[in-house]
Amino acid sequence: MERDVILREVGLRDGLQMVKSQFPTDAKKQWISAAVAAGMPEIEVCSFVPPHVVPQFSDHAEVVAHARTLADLTVSALVPNAKGAERGFQLGVDKLNFVLSASETHNQKNVRCSTEQSLERFEQVMEVKRSNPDYAKTSVGGGVSTALGCTMEGAIAPSRVMWLIEEYLKRGADEVGIADTVGYANPAQVKAVFQEAIRNFGDDTTIVAHFHDTRGLGLANALAALDAGCRVFDASLAGLGGCPFAPLATGNVVMEDLVFMLEAMGMRTGIDLDALVAIRDLLTTNLPDEPLHGMIAKASVPKGFVPASAALAAE
Repeated sequence: MERDVILREVGLRDGLQMVKSQFPTDAKKQWISAAVAAGMPEIEVCSFVPPHVVPQFSDHAEVVAHARTLADLTVSALVPNAKGAERGFQLGVDKLNFVLSASETHNQKNVRCSTEQSLERFEQVMEVKRSNPDYAKTSVGGGVSTALGCTMEGAIAPSRVMWLIEEYLKRGADEVGIADTVGYANPAQVKAVFQEAIRNFGDDTTIVAHFHDTRGLGLANALAALDAGCRVFDASLAGLGGCPFAPLATGNVVMEDLVFMLEAMGMRTGIDLDALVAIRDLLTTNLPDEPLHGMIAKASVPKGFVPASAALAAE
C-alpha cells in the first residue's frame, strides 16, 4: 500500500530498555510478527549493547533472525559504538541507528563521553561499514536526542541541533532523527525546529521525529512536525519507554493514538488500527506491572470512523 506517513515501532527497544523484568523472547517475536501483520513497515527490534549493561537485549541474535524472515519489514536496531555496529552488520539488519545528545550534560550521563567524542564514535561506525562491501546494504541513521530540551541543561539552541545534523551528514548518515527525549517541547518550538531542519537538509535527507509524552504534548508535537513537512515518526505500542534522566517521565508517543490521529486526518499509515490495539494483550500478559498508556485502547474509535488507508484502498 502507498503510505503518506511512515511510522516506526520503537517499543521493542526504547520501550523495553526501561523494563526491569525480562520480556520473553518468544513474546518479542510474536509482537514483531503481529505488528508486521498489522502493517507496521519498520521496527527497531533491539539494541546491540553488552548483555551486562542491558540484559533485556541478550537475545538480540534470535530476535533479529526472526524479524529478518518477515517480508516487507525494515529491521532496525540501536548501536552505541563500532563494536555494536559490527554485530549489527554481521546479523544483517536493514538499518542501524546511532544516537548522541545535543545536551553535553545528558551525553556525559548517558554514554560517558562528550558530544564531540560521540561524533568520533559515529565516524568509527561508518568506518566499519566501509570496511566490508557486504555491509553496504545496511543504512545508518543518526539521532539527536534532547534536541528540544534537557532535564539537566534546560533549553537547547536550534543552531546546535542543525550543527549536529550537518556533522552527521558529513560523516555519511543516511537519515537523521530529532528527538524530544525528555518531553520538554511545545508545538510552536517543534514546528520551528523541524521547518529549519527540513529547509536546510530535507531535500537530500529523511528527517525523523521522535517524541515523548512526558507533559501530554506528544501528539500535539507530532502534528506540529507533520505540519512542518516531516513524514517519518517513531512511536511505541502503549507508550512504553522513558528516560532515566527525566524523573516521572512517561514513554514515547502512543503508537495506537498516533495511527488514529493520522488516519482520521486522511493520512495513510498502512496500519490496521484494530490489529495494532490487539497486540497490547501481549504486553498485559508479559508486563503485568508496567503501566500501559493510550486513549484509543480505552475509549475506542468514534462511531463512523473510516481510516484513510481503508477509504482510499476502496476507491
